[in-house]
Amino acid sequence: YQIRAIAKKLLPGFLIDWYHFGLAWFAALTYHFPGQKMSRPSGASPTGFPIKVIAVTGTNGKSTVVEMLSRILEEEGLKVASLSSIRFKISGREEVNDKRMTMPGRSFVQGFLKRAKDQGCSHVVLEVTSEGIKQHRHEFIDFDAAVFTNLSPEHIESHGSFEKYSEAKGQLFKATESVHILNMDDDNIDFFLRFPAREKWGYGLKNISLPGIPHSVWAEGVEVSAIGSSFFINGVKFSLSLLGEFNIANALAAIAAAQSQGISLETCKK
Repeated sequence: YQIRAIAKKLLPGFLIDWYHFGLAWFAALTYHFPGQKMSRPSGASPTGFPIKVIAVTGTNGKSTVVEMLSRILEEEGLKVASLSSIRFKISGREEVNDKRMTMPGRSFVQGFLKRAKDQGCSHVVLEVTSEGIKQHRHEFIDFDAAVFTNLSPEHIESHGSFEKYSEAKGQLFKATESVHILNMDDDNIDFFLRFPAREKWGYGLKNISLPGIPHSVWAEGVEVSAIGSSFFINGVKFSLSLLGEFNIANALAAIAAAQSQGISLETCKK
Protein backbone atom coordinates (compact mmCIF):
# COMPACT_ATOMS: atom_id res chain seq x y z
CA TYR A 1 0.00 0.00 0.00
CA GLN A 2 2.87 2.38 0.74
CA ILE A 3 4.37 1.69 -2.69
CA ARG A 4 1.01 2.43 -4.32
CA ALA A 5 0.67 5.67 -2.37
CA ILE A 6 4.15 6.80 -3.44
CA ALA A 7 3.47 5.79 -7.05
CA LYS A 8 0.27 7.86 -7.10
CA LYS A 9 2.22 10.93 -6.01
CA LEU A 10 5.13 10.48 -8.43
CA LEU A 11 3.54 9.07 -11.58
CA PRO A 12 1.44 11.18 -13.98
CA GLY A 13 -2.29 10.49 -13.94
CA PHE A 14 -2.46 8.97 -17.41
CA LEU A 15 0.11 6.29 -16.47
CA ILE A 16 -1.88 5.33 -13.38
CA ASP A 17 -5.00 5.16 -15.54
CA TRP A 18 -3.24 2.89 -18.06
CA TYR A 19 -2.05 0.72 -15.19
CA HIS A 20 -5.62 0.18 -13.93
CA PHE A 21 -6.91 -0.41 -17.46
CA GLY A 22 -4.12 -2.91 -18.11
CA LEU A 23 -5.00 -4.84 -14.97
CA ALA A 24 -8.65 -4.93 -16.05
CA TRP A 25 -7.74 -6.26 -19.49
CA PHE A 26 -5.39 -8.90 -18.07
CA ALA A 27 -8.02 -10.06 -15.55
CA ALA A 28 -10.66 -10.34 -18.28
CA LEU A 29 -8.19 -12.22 -20.50
CA THR A 30 -7.30 -14.61 -17.69
CA TYR A 31 -10.95 -15.62 -17.27
CA HIS A 32 -11.72 -15.57 -21.02
CA PHE A 33 -13.86 -12.39 -20.94
CA PRO A 34 -16.84 -13.93 -19.10
CA GLY A 35 -18.85 -10.70 -19.09
CA GLN A 36 -18.74 -10.05 -22.81
CA LYS A 37 -21.42 -11.10 -25.28
CA MET A 38 -20.75 -14.00 -27.61
CA SER A 39 -23.05 -15.70 -30.06
CA ARG A 40 -24.35 -19.01 -28.79
CA PRO A 41 -23.35 -21.87 -31.08
CA SER A 42 -25.96 -24.42 -32.07
CA GLY A 43 -26.33 -27.13 -29.42
CA ALA A 44 -24.25 -25.27 -26.84
CA SER A 45 -24.85 -25.93 -23.16
CA PRO A 46 -26.52 -23.27 -20.97
CA THR A 47 -23.13 -22.41 -19.49
CA GLY A 48 -22.04 -21.29 -22.96
CA PHE A 49 -24.81 -18.72 -23.15
CA PRO A 50 -23.81 -15.10 -22.46
CA ILE A 51 -24.94 -13.95 -19.03
CA LYS A 52 -27.00 -10.81 -18.57
CA VAL A 53 -25.22 -8.37 -16.27
CA ILE A 54 -27.12 -5.60 -14.49
CA ALA A 55 -25.15 -2.84 -12.77
CA VAL A 56 -26.45 -0.83 -9.82
CA THR A 57 -24.72 2.43 -8.95
CA GLY A 58 -25.38 5.56 -6.90
CA THR A 59 -24.40 7.09 -3.57
CA ASN A 60 -26.88 5.21 -1.38
CA GLY A 61 -29.15 2.20 -1.69
CA LYS A 62 -26.99 0.13 -4.04
CA SER A 63 -26.75 -2.98 -1.84
CA THR A 64 -30.46 -2.93 -1.05
CA VAL A 65 -31.38 -2.68 -4.73
CA VAL A 66 -28.97 -5.52 -5.57
CA GLU A 67 -30.63 -7.70 -2.91
CA MET A 68 -34.19 -6.84 -3.98
CA LEU A 69 -33.54 -7.26 -7.70
CA SER A 70 -31.73 -10.56 -7.16
CA ARG A 71 -34.68 -11.91 -5.16
CA ILE A 72 -37.13 -10.85 -7.87
CA LEU A 73 -35.07 -12.58 -10.56
CA GLU A 74 -34.91 -15.71 -8.40
CA GLU A 75 -38.69 -15.56 -7.90
CA GLU A 76 -38.97 -15.63 -11.69
CA GLY A 77 -37.15 -18.96 -11.58
CA LEU A 78 -33.84 -17.69 -12.95
CA LYS A 79 -30.37 -18.70 -11.80
CA VAL A 80 -28.85 -15.54 -10.39
CA ALA A 81 -25.51 -14.32 -9.06
CA SER A 82 -25.05 -11.08 -7.15
CA LEU A 83 -22.10 -9.09 -5.84
CA SER A 84 -22.51 -6.33 -3.27
CA SER A 85 -20.86 -4.76 -0.25
CA ILE A 86 -22.79 -7.30 1.87
CA ARG A 87 -22.09 -10.61 0.15
CA PHE A 88 -21.31 -12.63 -2.95
CA LYS A 89 -24.00 -15.05 -4.05
CA ILE A 90 -24.07 -17.60 -6.89
CA SER A 91 -27.11 -19.85 -7.41
CA GLY A 92 -28.15 -19.60 -3.77
CA ARG A 93 -24.68 -20.18 -2.31
CA GLU A 94 -23.48 -17.19 -0.29
CA GLU A 95 -20.14 -15.82 0.85
CA VAL A 96 -19.63 -12.81 3.11
CA ASN A 97 -17.90 -9.88 1.40
CA ASP A 98 -14.74 -9.70 3.50
CA LYS A 99 -12.73 -7.79 0.89
CA ARG A 100 -13.24 -4.45 2.67
CA MET A 101 -14.35 -3.06 -0.68
CA THR A 102 -17.88 -2.57 -1.98
CA MET A 103 -16.71 -3.52 -5.46
CA PRO A 104 -13.69 -5.86 -5.28
CA GLY A 105 -10.72 -5.74 -7.63
CA ARG A 106 -10.73 -6.56 -11.32
CA SER A 107 -9.46 -10.12 -10.97
CA PHE A 108 -12.11 -10.98 -8.38
CA VAL A 109 -14.94 -9.45 -10.43
CA GLN A 110 -13.91 -11.27 -13.61
CA GLY A 111 -13.43 -14.50 -11.67
CA PHE A 112 -16.86 -14.07 -10.10
CA LEU A 113 -18.45 -13.65 -13.53
CA LYS A 114 -16.65 -16.77 -14.74
CA ARG A 115 -17.91 -18.80 -11.78
CA ALA A 116 -21.46 -17.51 -12.32
CA LYS A 117 -21.30 -18.41 -15.98
CA ASP A 118 -19.83 -21.86 -15.34
CA GLN A 119 -22.64 -22.58 -12.87
CA GLY A 120 -25.29 -21.72 -15.44
CA CYS A 121 -26.44 -18.34 -14.12
CA SER A 122 -28.47 -16.35 -16.61
CA HIS A 123 -28.26 -13.05 -14.69
CA VAL A 124 -25.65 -11.29 -12.57
CA VAL A 125 -26.41 -8.18 -10.51
CA LEU A 126 -23.32 -6.12 -9.64
CA GLU A 127 -22.93 -3.24 -7.22
CA VAL A 128 -20.71 -0.77 -9.09
CA THR A 129 -18.92 2.07 -7.32
CA SER A 130 -17.42 5.30 -8.60
CA GLU A 131 -14.01 4.22 -7.31
CA GLY A 132 -14.44 0.94 -9.16
CA ILE A 133 -15.31 2.80 -12.35
CA LYS A 134 -12.35 5.14 -11.87
CA GLN A 135 -10.07 2.09 -11.63
CA HIS A 136 -11.68 0.37 -14.65
CA ARG A 137 -13.13 -2.51 -12.64
CA HIS A 138 -16.25 -2.33 -14.85
CA GLU A 139 -14.31 -2.69 -18.09
CA PHE A 140 -14.78 -5.63 -20.48
CA ILE A 141 -18.31 -6.28 -19.17
CA ASP A 142 -21.22 -5.82 -21.57
CA PHE A 143 -23.90 -4.54 -19.21
CA ASP A 144 -27.48 -5.28 -20.20
CA ALA A 145 -28.80 -2.60 -17.86
CA ALA A 146 -27.53 0.12 -15.53
CA VAL A 147 -29.53 1.31 -12.51
CA PHE A 148 -29.05 4.76 -10.96
CA THR A 149 -30.23 5.11 -7.34
CA ASN A 150 -29.26 8.65 -6.31
CA LEU A 151 -26.34 11.03 -6.11
CA SER A 152 -25.16 13.20 -3.23
CA PRO A 153 -21.81 14.85 -2.38
CA GLU A 154 -20.38 11.95 -0.39
CA HIS A 155 -17.37 9.66 -0.96
CA ILE A 156 -15.75 12.22 -3.27
CA GLU A 157 -12.35 12.45 -1.57
CA SER A 158 -10.57 10.39 -4.21
CA HIS A 159 -12.35 12.17 -7.07
CA GLY A 160 -11.54 15.73 -6.03
CA SER A 161 -14.95 17.26 -6.73
CA PHE A 162 -18.62 16.42 -7.02
CA GLU A 163 -18.42 17.04 -10.77
CA LYS A 164 -15.68 14.42 -11.20
CA TYR A 165 -17.60 12.06 -8.90
CA SER A 166 -20.67 12.49 -11.14
CA GLU A 167 -18.58 11.97 -14.26
CA ALA A 168 -17.27 8.68 -12.87
CA LYS A 169 -20.83 7.46 -12.37
CA GLY A 170 -21.69 8.69 -15.85
CA GLN A 171 -19.00 6.48 -17.40
CA LEU A 172 -21.07 3.42 -16.51
CA PHE A 173 -24.10 4.77 -18.39
CA LYS A 174 -21.92 5.82 -21.27
CA ALA A 175 -20.68 2.24 -21.50
CA THR A 176 -24.20 0.77 -21.20
CA GLU A 177 -26.10 1.40 -24.42
CA SER A 178 -28.94 -1.05 -23.79
CA VAL A 179 -31.17 -0.17 -20.80
CA HIS A 180 -30.96 2.67 -18.28
CA ILE A 181 -33.11 2.72 -15.11
CA LEU A 182 -33.11 6.20 -13.59
CA ASN A 183 -34.36 7.82 -10.39
CA MET A 184 -36.55 10.64 -11.68
CA ASP A 185 -36.85 12.18 -8.20
CA ASP A 186 -33.10 12.82 -7.96
CA ASP A 187 -31.82 16.36 -8.53
CA ASN A 188 -29.11 15.03 -10.87
CA ILE A 189 -31.47 13.25 -13.27
CA ASP A 190 -30.69 15.66 -16.13
CA PHE A 191 -27.03 14.62 -16.06
CA PHE A 192 -27.89 10.94 -16.51
CA LEU A 193 -30.46 11.68 -19.20
CA ARG A 194 -27.61 12.86 -21.44
CA PHE A 195 -26.42 9.33 -22.10
CA PRO A 196 -28.13 7.50 -24.98
CA ALA A 197 -29.70 4.08 -24.47
CA ARG A 198 -31.91 1.77 -26.47
CA GLU A 199 -34.49 1.81 -23.68
CA LYS A 200 -34.99 4.10 -20.68
CA TRP A 201 -37.03 3.47 -17.56
CA GLY A 202 -37.79 6.00 -14.84
CA TYR A 203 -39.04 5.47 -11.31
CA GLY A 204 -39.98 7.62 -8.35
CA LEU A 205 -42.55 8.83 -5.84
CA LYS A 206 -43.30 12.26 -7.30
CA ASN A 207 -45.10 10.98 -10.42
CA ILE A 208 -43.56 13.46 -12.84
CA SER A 209 -42.95 12.84 -16.52
CA LEU A 210 -39.73 13.65 -18.31
CA PRO A 211 -39.08 13.68 -22.06
CA GLY A 212 -36.93 10.82 -23.27
CA ILE A 213 -38.20 8.31 -20.70
CA PRO A 214 -41.09 6.36 -22.24
CA HIS A 215 -41.33 3.75 -19.45
CA SER A 216 -41.97 4.64 -15.83
CA VAL A 217 -42.74 3.02 -12.48
CA TRP A 218 -44.45 5.25 -9.92
CA ALA A 219 -45.46 4.61 -6.31
CA GLU A 220 -49.01 5.73 -5.54
CA GLY A 221 -50.97 5.68 -2.29
CA VAL A 222 -47.76 5.61 -0.25
CA GLU A 223 -48.14 4.83 3.45
CA VAL A 224 -45.17 4.78 5.81
CA SER A 225 -45.37 3.53 9.39
CA ALA A 226 -43.10 2.45 12.23
CA ILE A 227 -43.22 -1.17 11.03
CA GLY A 228 -42.87 -0.72 7.27
CA SER A 229 -44.56 0.82 4.27
CA SER A 230 -46.97 0.10 1.45
CA PHE A 231 -47.68 1.55 -1.99
CA PHE A 232 -49.39 0.75 -5.28
CA ILE A 233 -48.04 0.41 -8.80
CA ASN A 234 -50.73 0.23 -11.48
CA GLY A 235 -53.22 -1.08 -8.94
CA VAL A 236 -50.89 -3.75 -7.53
CA LYS A 237 -50.24 -3.31 -3.79
CA PHE A 238 -46.72 -3.75 -2.44
CA SER A 239 -45.81 -4.09 1.23
CA LEU A 240 -42.31 -3.64 2.67
CA SER A 241 -41.03 -4.51 6.11
CA LEU A 242 -38.21 -2.02 5.52
CA LEU A 243 -38.60 1.45 6.99
CA GLY A 244 -38.57 4.84 5.26
CA GLU A 245 -39.42 6.35 1.90
CA PHE A 246 -35.84 5.80 0.75
CA ASN A 247 -36.48 2.05 0.82
CA ILE A 248 -39.60 2.55 -1.27
CA ALA A 249 -37.32 4.27 -3.79
CA ASN A 250 -34.95 1.29 -3.60
CA ALA A 251 -37.85 -1.08 -4.22
CA LEU A 252 -39.01 1.00 -7.19
CA ALA A 253 -35.50 0.82 -8.68
CA ALA A 254 -35.51 -2.99 -8.39
CA ILE A 255 -39.04 -3.25 -9.78
CA ALA A 256 -38.25 -0.99 -12.75
CA ALA A 257 -35.12 -3.00 -13.50
CA ALA A 258 -37.10 -6.24 -13.30
CA GLN A 259 -39.82 -4.88 -15.56
CA SER A 260 -37.18 -3.89 -18.11
CA GLN A 261 -36.29 -7.60 -18.19
CA GLY A 262 -39.91 -8.60 -18.86
CA ILE A 263 -40.81 -9.63 -15.30
CA SER A 264 -44.37 -8.98 -14.13
CA LEU A 265 -45.47 -6.79 -11.21
CA GLU A 266 -47.04 -9.84 -9.55
CA THR A 267 -43.66 -11.60 -9.49
CA CYS A 268 -42.04 -8.43 -8.14
CA LYS A 269 -44.71 -8.27 -5.43
CA LYS A 270 -43.91 -11.80 -4.24
